[in-house]
Amino acid sequence: MNEQQILLAIGGIGVAALGCQWLAWRLKLPAILFLLLSGILAGPLLGWLDPQELFGPLLMPMVSLAVALILFEGSLTLRLSEWHEIGRVVRRLVTIGALSTWAVISLATHWLLGFDWMLALLFGTLTLVTGPTVIVPMLRVVRPRASIANILRWEGIVIDPIGALLAVVVYSFIIASASGDGLSHSLMTFGGVILCGSLFGIGGGWALGSVMRHQWLPEYLHNLATLATVLGIFIAANQVMHESGLLAVTVMGMWLANMKGVDVRQILHFKENLSVLLISGLFILLAARLDLQALIALGPLVLILLLVIQFIARPLNVMLSTAGSSLNWRERALLCWIAPRGIVAAAVSAIFAIRLDQAGHEGALLLVPLTFAVIIGTVVLQSATARPLARLLKVAEPAPSGFLIVGANTPARTIGKALQQLGSRVLLTDSNWENIRAARMDGLPTYFGNPASQHADAHLDLVGLGHLLALSPAGELNAVAAMRFRHDFGHQRLFTLTSGLENRRTDKHRASLEHRGHLLGSETLTYNRLASLLNQGAELYSTHLTTGFTWDDYQTLHGERATLLFARDSSGWVHVVTPESALQPTAGWTLLALIEKDSA
Repeated sequence: MNEQQILLAIGGIGVAALGCQWLAWRLKLPAILFLLLSGILAGPLLGWLDPQELFGPLLMPMVSLAVALILFEGSLTLRLSEWHEIGRVVRRLVTIGALSTWAVISLATHWLLGFDWMLALLFGTLTLVTGPTVIVPMLRVVRPRASIANILRWEGIVIDPIGALLAVVVYSFIIASASGDGLSHSLMTFGGVILCGSLFGIGGGWALGSVMRHQWLPEYLHNLATLATVLGIFIAANQVMHESGLLAVTVMGMWLANMKGVDVRQILHFKENLSVLLISGLFILLAARLDLQALIALGPLVLILLLVIQFIARPLNVMLSTAGSSLNWRERALLCWIAPRGIVAAAVSAIFAIRLDQAGHEGALLLVPLTFAVIIGTVVLQSATARPLARLLKVAEPAPSGFLIVGANTPARTIGKALQQLGSRVLLTDSNWENIRAARMDGLPTYFGNPASQHADAHLDLVGLGHLLALSPAGELNAVAAMRFRHDFGHQRLFTLTSGLENRRTDKHRASLEHRGHLLGSETLTYNRLASLLNQGAELYSTHLTTGFTWDDYQTLHGERATLLFARDSSGWVHVVTPESALQPTAGWTLLALIEKDSA
């Protein structure tokens, strides 16, 4: 391959990765599905991409380092302090439920496909994880009840590092057994891998955390230091004890995430962005290396294995995990159906398969096509059927009517509480911790962070939300949020308050209304004016119209002192009032307006 061909191939991978991510965003489906399909199309089907020829001996070291970074990023999300907050059902799903799934898949793989017990156990660990990158896009389409959505989302977040750690441990034991002379030597080698990986992971996490906590490096170097430390720990651990590097970086991420006085949010955001880049390229390359002939040779047994995973392993997991819970049978049925496999399974299987094949394990290379078959099968089947099933079971949310509020300042909290009293779901987002704390003290659901961040894409719970209220005093943030959620909510459901500064700017210095959304209330109601009126004693009042107290009576009573903001009709739908609104409320409607204090 000459230099021009190499550049063309790398550029093509980049364009394909971007196209897959964009398509996933537009269709609200997991990106992994399109990445794998594009890799299969470019590799074994059309023969356009040969990763081994493209990168030569650099391919597997690149894959190993990429997998290490992906596992480190996943382990950064596992905070032990949240263990008691995620609920009993989730704790069971990722413990006894995960063990039952592991056992069922391992037994089925051994008996159906003839894998030896070691490879069957490893395949079981690889395919028991779901992950937020496949769960969150599916939840946005399915829109199940909040109780189900929260369980599935938390399961995906927590099972990622736990499943990866379990897979690394099983893999380490297989390697130790292959290199040992007898069981005792194998156990000693296995113990050495666990000990070495744990010590390097704890040491690396403590050292990096200490550097960050004591500000021995400027903040702009924290991301570079983290990247260098992860790669250094991975390589050093492998040098001391073969195959202990993946365990080391997983433990390192968990240690760093739970270290007191260390803020990993900036690192996590950087690693999430890096993971998108790595995952996009990595999965196209791995899919291009698939041996489709070997997968086809397995025949219908692969379909039987998929049926076992879908109809035996997952239902058994849910049955054990939800016993004694308040979930009804309809909610449990949907939990039984949704469990798509994702990134950790595909990434880890590729590197493990090659190393086990090099160690002489017959059939190890089948781990990759088999894992990819499970990923594609579960994602395609569940993406196509989960929404109709949720509707059939009557556990799908109605048309999303809640409000995502950008800002947790005083005006935003006041509006959020009023909407909550109207029966609407609200979620306030802010990067100011004091605002978030005040909102939580008021009993308002919150997201601490930027709603347009990569972290929000994976963790922001949009179930039940259908409107955006951009109420931040920062006009630029309001515009960015409106552009970010335009596809999710539609332009007609984007609303904002302008700031006094924005109104004083000329058109060429402020975002257009198309990007900001519709004005809330009236043209004269800016963020500064709303905050000022609230400070002067103005309040949000809720008024129910009847046949004896009509819309005309309401207008006569309050006159110009009232600025109508929201109106709930007799069917329960909340309308957002804008300067262009032509509402004619009737009996049975509830009006929510800002009533200015009477100057008299």
